[in-house]
Amino acid sequence: MDDIHLFLAHAIQLEREAARHYESLTEDMKTAGNTDVAEFFRKMAGFSRKHLAEAMERGGFRVVPELRPDQLRWPDGISPENAGWEGVDGFLDVLGALELALLAERRGHAFYAGIAAVSNNIKVKRMATEFAEEEAEHVAELEKLIDRVASA
Repeated sequence: MDDIHLFLAHAIQLEREAARHYESLTEDMKTAGNTDVAEFFRKMAGFSRKHLAEAMERGGFRVVPELRPDQLRWPDGISPENAGWEGVDGFLDVLGALELALLAERRGHAFYAGIAAVSNNIKVKRMATEFAEEEAEHVAELEKLIDRVASA
């Protein structure tokens, strides 16, 4: 992907979906009575909203761009943030919710890292690398939290 606006439109969609999923997981964890994990997911939703706003600003978008099906460049034909969400309901346990979030963050990282590796546009390459690094931080945070929850 060499077009900066197309890249940012994908990033915006990915982060918008991530924020919605984290908000849903926040509510699920509140319902489950796990306020610590609910707070973690609330914080992650905030990061996603922040990343979405940054991508909007960088692209000069005033409204969220909608990609036509022929413009989508998702691996496996599905947004990294939507993979694994089929059949998810409000009865997801804490570890299951964390593992679902980890899957999405790993896929988001792979998406951005893959673009950084192959793009011929230096701006896209730099921005994709930056976004991949942020996703890697989220992966690390989730892995630590999963270890704590699994050990408890």
